[in-house]
Amino acid sequence: MSDAYPQAASGWQIDETARNAVLASYDLAALRDTHELRAITDFTAALCEAPTALISLVEEYRQTFIARTGFDAAETPRETSFCAHAMRGDAIMEVRDATLDPRFADNPLVSGDPRIRFYAGAPLINEDGVPLGALCVIDTVTRPGGLTVLQRDGLAVLAANVMARLRDSRDAMLWRHAERDAKRALSDSENRFRTLADTMPQMVWSTLPDGYHDYYNARWYEFTGVPAGSTDGEGWSGMFHPEDQERAWTVWRHSLTTGEPYQIEYRLRHADGTYRWVLGRALPIRDGNGAITRWFGTCTDIHEQKLALEEREVISQELSHRIKNIFSVIAGLVAFSARGRPEFAGIASDLRERITALGRAHDFVRPHSANSQPASRQDSLAGLLAELFAPYQEVGAARLVVEGDDVAIDDRSATPLALLFHELATNATKYGALSVPDGRVSVTSEQDGDMRLLRWRERGGPTVKQPENAFGFGTQLIELSAVRQLGGSVQREWRPEGLDVTIRVPRTAFTR
Repeated sequence: MSDAYPQAASGWQIDETARNAVLASYDLAALRDTHELRAITDFTAALCEAPTALISLVEEYRQTFIARTGFDAAETPRETSFCAHAMRGDAIMEVRDATLDPRFADNPLVSGDPRIRFYAGAPLINEDGVPLGALCVIDTVTRPGGLTVLQRDGLAVLAANVMARLRDSRDAMLWRHAERDAKRALSDSENRFRTLADTMPQMVWSTLPDGYHDYYNARWYEFTGVPAGSTDGEGWSGMFHPEDQERAWTVWRHSLTTGEPYQIEYRLRHADGTYRWVLGRALPIRDGNGAITRWFGTCTDIHEQKLALEEREVISQELSHRIKNIFSVIAGLVAFSARGRPEFAGIASDLRERITALGRAHDFVRPHSANSQPASRQDSLAGLLAELFAPYQEVGAARLVVEGDDVAIDDRSATPLALLFHELATNATKYGALSVPDGRVSVTSEQDGDMRLLRWRERGGPTVKQPENAFGFGTQLIELSAVRQLGGSVQREWRPEGLDVTIRVPRTAFTR
């Protein structure tokens, strides 16, 4: 267990002034509560099966949460911070029972709300070894066994991804400052610009309006190891990986032709002969008439970030694959259990089909590789319904038609939507329009103010009359999905010509 206080015996100290300066170098305002960081805390909470996940930056008197899942407060005092302890080490810190840990037993967050019992935090340490905070998960129940190996590995990879995004924010802020300073340097003197460029951590270059490269800063020559002047003109292209050269030329020519900002990721040859991933950016400088007078660009080494993202993708794919297998195992267990109880065969079949529908919904919205990507957009309600309705369609004839405006969805709304429409399709197959060859179903979607209207309309089936018991399990399942989980409402009309169902769902319920 790694929840001992790291380096305490050696009198480890933090230079708070230096740390504050480092924290100030990141564009935290632009990062706070962004979709990308919230996606990391959402995934971290799901991976570690914890109700709360936080990205915490520990300041001198407080800790600030720039992204949070399952936690309301945006900050807490530093003296109550678990992350202030976690960031002192270079490995994940676990506190499996906070009430038994002398550091935290009397902590107000343990003795009072939110009653923390389990904590695991991966330190966030920058490239200079300065501790910034932690990516952590919190639970209100103890975990004697701690995190699994997969969870620990995943937490470490996700923490590396957080640091990559922090570096991006710093680089973006440096880029903005560099652009402002470069304009001032041009109006002042070329020597001042060269001094500024040579002090930047990025590789800096500039070109004439036609794209002829005539300047590189010291960092470029330090990184590439080539003689000064050898990459002027078009010589820069030979420094790129052969597989990236044509692509880079195409993007660069497009920017020169249109004046649009240049941005591309490519592999650049390092002085040691290897190729490293870098992010190339450039902006045009224009005169008072709007004509481009010069291009200024930077190259930023993102090699470690790319590797971290690839590792995260592998873990995401593995996790999704295991969840998909769980759906298959549960469906198999239901079928196996029903073999010896024929009287439960119908119930077991319905349950197995519902589990299968949930599995389809999960498989649709889960992270995919390029080879497994669904044909439909993964954030599309129409795409999800196409996947769910595929088993009910006939070759050459669409018995279920989806019409109207599409709406973006995410993994949170996919599950109740899958249960709701699977139940409607199953009932239509048993009793409604899909129980006869000529029956058809249409699903329409339209916006009505802050609500989304989803209309299910059956026609061409048997004559319909309202059932005596309209509140069976299937109806309750529809209510659970539409009302409780999506916060909407359901209205049914048993018309003689077919069932009409109108579902009203708040627009905000479809995506976070």
